[in-house]
Amino acid sequence: MLKTITILASATMLAGVAQAQTATPSAQTATPSSQTAPTTTQTMPAPATGAPMQAAPVATGTVVQVLAATPDRSTLAKLVETAGLTADLSGPGPFTVFAPSDEAFSRMPAGAIDNLSKPENKAALATILKYHVVSGKVTGDQLKQQITAGNGSATLTTLAGQPLTAQVGPNGNIMLTDVNGQKAYVDQADVPATNGVIHLTNGISVPKIG
Repeated sequence: MLKTITILASATMLAGVAQAQTATPSAQTATPSSQTAPTTTQTMPAPATGAPMQAAPVATGTVVQVLAATPDRSTLAKLVETAGLTADLSGPGPFTVFAPSDEAFSRMPAGAIDNLSKPENKAALATILKYHVVSGKVTGDQLKQQITAGNGSATLTTLAGQPLTAQVGPNGNIMLTDVNGQKAYVDQADVPATNGVIHLTNGISVPKIG
């Protein structure tokens, strides 16, 4: 168990940079002909103004099902099953899940995930995964509102019983700091689920174990 804790505590958390792209539609101006039309006057319909409305994403399943279907989250989905949390996270909830990427797990030392997946480490694995889950549905905007109300910081109580600290990072995306001081960033917020919401992160948050 001490070996597992040491491996996790030494995992390097890299900061993610969210880049926003703004597309500006080109404007076209029609130039009327200098020739005089016989006598017919045509009234053209007014051009549409404003960008078309985009429908909000629709939830396609529980947080467990959405994770399994989300690219670059297959490692987390598999570990949820290994830890025996599938039934819990398939319940009514609602839950807010901070979901590390496959790339984040790949930065762990060789053999760390296999070690965590052993039956004797099931409880430790469950604690780590629950540290990424908060009871209740908290959207990205709601979390930023909590951060503002808390003078720049919001404390989230996870299902592991340990806090995560949320702040707005230097690039405007949400930054999570775990109890060991390691940071992870939300790359994409508000992936909907029927029993909550998922925020995709670029790093693993590590609780204290034992």
